[in-house]
Amino acid sequence: MKKYSLAFVIALFYISINAQTIKVSGKVIDKSGPLPGVSVLIKKTNQSTQTDFDGIYIINASQGDTLVFSYIGYKTTEVIVKDNSIINISLEIASDSLDEVVVVGYGVQRAQQITGSVTTNSKSEKKINNSVSNRLQSQIAGLHVLNKSDNPSLRVRGESNASDNKQPLYIVDGVPIQTKNNPIVSHLDPDTIDKINVYEKGSKTTALFGVLAKNGCVIITTKKGNYQISQDENYAQITENKFEKVALNPLSTFSIDVDKAGYSNIRRLINNGSEIPIDAVKIEEMINYFEYDYPQPTGNHPFAIHLEAAKTPWNETTKIVRIGLQGKEYLNEDLPAANFTFLIDVSGSMSSPNKLPLLKSAFKLLVNQLREKDKVSIVVYAGAAGIVLEPTRGDEKEKIIKALDNLNAGGSTAGGQGIELAYALAEKNFKQNKNNRVILATDGDFNVGASSDNDMVSLIEEKRKTGIFLSVLGFGMGNYKDAKLEKLADKGNGNHAYIDTMQEAQKVFGEEFGGTLYTIAKDVKIQIEFNPAKVQAYRLIGYENRLLADEDFIDDTKDAGELGSGHTVTALYEIIPVGVKSEFIKEVADLKYTQSKVKNDDNDDLFTVKFRYKKPNEDKSIEMVEVYKNQLSEMSTDFKFSSAVALFGMNLRKSQYLNASNLKDVLELAISGKGEDKKGYRAEFIRLVKTAENSL
Repeated sequence: MKKYSLAFVIALFYISINAQTIKVSGKVIDKSGPLPGVSVLIKKTNQSTQTDFDGIYIINASQGDTLVFSYIGYKTTEVIVKDNSIINISLEIASDSLDEVVVVGYGVQRAQQITGSVTTNSKSEKKINNSVSNRLQSQIAGLHVLNKSDNPSLRVRGESNASDNKQPLYIVDGVPIQTKNNPIVSHLDPDTIDKINVYEKGSKTTALFGVLAKNGCVIITTKKGNYQISQDENYAQITENKFEKVALNPLSTFSIDVDKAGYSNIRRLINNGSEIPIDAVKIEEMINYFEYDYPQPTGNHPFAIHLEAAKTPWNETTKIVRIGLQGKEYLNEDLPAANFTFLIDVSGSMSSPNKLPLLKSAFKLLVNQLREKDKVSIVVYAGAAGIVLEPTRGDEKEKIIKALDNLNAGGSTAGGQGIELAYALAEKNFKQNKNNRVILATDGDFNVGASSDNDMVSLIEEKRKTGIFLSVLGFGMGNYKDAKLEKLADKGNGNHAYIDTMQEAQKVFGEEFGGTLYTIAKDVKIQIEFNPAKVQAYRLIGYENRLLADEDFIDDTKDAGELGSGHTVTALYEIIPVGVKSEFIKEVADLKYTQSKVKNDDNDDLFTVKFRYKKPNEDKSIEMVEVYKNQLSEMSTDFKFSSAVALFGMNLRKSQYLNASNLKDVLELAISGKGEDKKGYRAEFIRLVKTAENSL
């Protein structure tokens, strides 16, 4: 019995010796020297530490414990703790690691390069499986991907458990990414990435990058060096207009579009080197961005009409038709008194320099145009909406500007509540026969209350009945909601502009003040009938989101576009003459009960075009009719330039009707159509095409 007792005591003694905690320390190096920031973990426990700047670590462990040494880009090494308290380690670079500089914790180490490309479709399973998150996890120890389905989320190792639901700060090409956009960055697919730097969680990372990096920091540098979040931007789907056979569809009906946001937004994307979403290319808005030398109206109608036809520059077998409207131009002092309600988004998404700060500077340009008889109110919205300036006379500019200067961004986005309050204030101060208008400025990222497109459209359609017009100004990038803002402007009897620079603000609020903020004709519709004796088929270039049913033309309850003071509107048709064989005309079966017969087949008309519009304060439309004979002319300078803009849009949209033309053809046509170009916008377009030619 004593023998068993003695053996038991000896066993306990050895167990206590083996379980004794000792302070283990050492130095971790590679061929180049000490490695700072190496993770040292006791296997099967949560106990860990990191090496300091000199590669030194200290950890309390027991004999028999396994220490795991891991470092981004290096092979993980395991060592069993024996009776020695000093364990030095030399790590080897993994064969599949990075070879660019990767920053870990607060140290720097060479690693092997990861390359990849920015995906524009986070829904693609192929691209998801090749996302930067999943590739990083497979190549870098200590990075973990959660929820790998269609929304992978990256976690950086460090002082807390890697399985906690906290995301690191992403910085891409020097720009911090908002947390809500992390999934977009997580879907980066390695093709254009130059290098990736990873900072682990910890006080040193927080000290370097601030509290936003409390969960670690992932720094990505792309090869182009100018990455912008655009995948969270939203555009209405556009299906390019196809050729319609005149015998089957003799009428083409659409609403005018004076919006110019499409062009300034495309310009921003090209100048930033960003990929251009196909649906962001609205050709009619690109064409209508520019001024054309149409004659001013001389009669009782508020606009003049210009018609022109020539050979199509990109297809010798077709013709191109130009329909131009010129709105009557009023001097600022001749415009009626204005009752403006500024509705300004001050939510957290507006904090970027190209959003609220630019917005405030832009609105000051507008304020400088105001007269004593004008009045301005300011409503803001974030998590809730509120009035920051009661109606104030236009000559009290310092008071209005002070109210603008006091605005700061923060909170969620209760857009619906803001619209309700702005219209209520505008109605309270409504003046008959005056310019009653709400001016909404936002990135369109509504997320509180009524926020869906349908909710917002229904709200605006209801408010439109008050007789108050709406202008919508888009700002910023990354989460710009073009589709939503376009719908609001369309349904609110207004227009939509995108302001990306102070130069664009000067154009919208300075040069085009009247056109932007004073309507001279509303619900303007165009219906064109081509003569089947002369035209086989036609296609309207652009205006895909403005098409109307033929019966809507004479229906005064159907909404259409508004024309502002001095505005020009241009529409282009490409037509296939009778007798020309074309791959774009598809055969259809013969009709049994209906025969298409041409009346007056000796008629020399090419087409007849009708216009309908209403005066701003009336509900009954007025019709105008113009006939164009079957005649071609040499293209005027303006005709060449508008055709060049259309062809540029077709190239960006990868149109099926390009007929092998390219950006060199666009340049040649634009240069020949540049004309006098007093304000330099056409020269800027030419530079833009050259930029696109070099980058696309």
